Amino acid sequence: MAQVTSVSEFADVSPGDWAYEALAYLVNSEQQGGLDCLEGYPDGAFRGQRALIRYEFAAGLASCLDAVIGRLDNLDPEALARIEALQREFARELADLRGRVDALEDRTAELEANQFSITTRLAGEAIFDISDLFGDQLEAVGNTTVFQYRARLNFQTSFSGADLLQTRLTAGNRTARRVVGSLGRRSLAPNVVPRGTAEGLLITALGGDTTNNVQAMCRQCAGNVQVDRLTYGFNLGQRLSAYVAAIGGTHQAYVHSTLTPFFDDADGGNGSLSPFSQYSPIYRIGGGAGFGFNYRFDDAGTLALSLGYLADNAANPSEDSGFFNGDYAALGQLTFSPSQDFSIGLTYVNGYHTEVANGGISTPNAIYDLYDLGQSGDRGRFFTGTVPANALHGALGVPAVTNSYGLELAWRVSSSISLSAFGGYTNLTLLETGRGDIWYYGLGLALPDLFGAGNLGGVMVGVEPYLTGLRGQYTLADLGLGNDTSLHIEAFYRIRVTDNISIMPSVIVITAPEQNRDRFDSFVIGTLRTTFQF
Repeated sequence: MAQVTSVSEFADVSPGDWAYEALAYLVNSEQQGGLDCLEGYPDGAFRGQRALIRYEFAAGLASCLDAVIGRLDNLDPEALARIEALQREFARELADLRGRVDALEDRTAELEANQFSITTRLAGEAIFDISDLFGDQLEAVGNTTVFQYRARLNFQTSFSGADLLQTRLTAGNRTARRVVGSLGRRSLAPNVVPRGTAEGLLITALGGDTTNNVQAMCRQCAGNVQVDRLTYGFNLGQRLSAYVAAIGGTHQAYVHSTLTPFFDDADGGNGSLSPFSQYSPIYRIGGGAGFGFNYRFDDAGTLALSLGYLADNAANPSEDSGFFNGDYAALGQLTFSPSQDFSIGLTYVNGYHTEVANGGISTPNAIYDLYDLGQSGDRGRFFTGTVPANALHGALGVPAVTNSYGLELAWRVSSSISLSAFGGYTNLTLLETGRGDIWYYGLGLALPDLFGAGNLGGVMVGVEPYLTGLRGQYTLADLGLGNDTSLHIEAFYRIRVTDNISIMPSVIVITAPEQNRDRFDSFVIGTLRTTFQF
């Protein structure tokens, strides 16, 4: 800063400025009736319209205090008497003001030390869809047009601004179609629920069957409310985040990325139509209660490591249940993103799957499936793939161990074109019985902002999980199961009506369902979905 002795030396200050008189008093020399304590910038400017930093304020204040203190000795007795008279006259007010400030400071300190300030946001979603199934099915059940809904209320609570506690309620009247489904030999039928294939299943089937009652598992428990998700995510540092789930935990919730942008909407109503197309089936192996971690090796997230463990029946203390002794799925994933437009993921999941749920109680409708997100019980079902790929271990009455390997790719070709691809293999071990191989893969094309901002067009072509290469005590032929490749072809177009409302016509085609084209004909599912969010 350069020393100035007159306000007129500032090139950017004029007599018409609202603070001109105050500035002149601080800048002008003693001969001009000023304090001569304020300096300007070397270029001759004062820059009065610019924000002041604390260092600049301290420098200016110190300069002016020195100027004032240096003049105290030169004050005449009359001026000193006036100052002392003012101090005496306002002594009571000053003391009162000082006491109030001290009291406010004490109360502020107490509030800061004992504060419990939280922010809870209510996020709601309601999905209405009308759908129908087309195709001559030998074992089709309920092939009629239906109008169904699923509604969710999600209470999102933050304690620090860098964490999130989610409490979610779900209700709906979705009745799943039992299109086709079989485990071959009649002797297997008593040990498995005839839920049918999950190929072509709609996303609203996830938590959507509560028969208009929020206590889905207890229809006669009037007044009780069932929470279908209770999770907490928080940061342990700049690069490390943690996830804890008490109810409804999923691997998708804590991994760095599922690498299916635009398709993945956390099973909500703004992504693609089916659980298979939203993200790779490997993330649906297991679920329930547990924890997960995600670590970014740099601030940009070029390389990230995700680790997690989820147990299907963690709260049950019975034999073959609990957090470690029952069904579980442990996941590890490396995600490499060399640029904002390209990412690749390598995923591994180790799982254990009991033959029945509820601590070994042999009820045919309590089977744990492979791709079931840990949702067991008489309303539990798997959400992607064929019946043999999901429930063969339950039908045979033996536990299973799975080791699954997945590869995921995401490439943002341009602002209006995005490609996603995934593939996976699961080595199925039927304890003391045999082994099998489960395969799945998919390729998706997303067209964001197609024909309008917020719109989305998408196509997904792939193969949902299917069982092949069964060996040991049984082969696929022994059980009367096919080994055909079943294609999943899905197309949708989401129209953004408003920020809160979207409409999505879509169609799904399934060829050779239940990996058996000789027994089951192809079928088509047409859907018109409307999503409301707030």
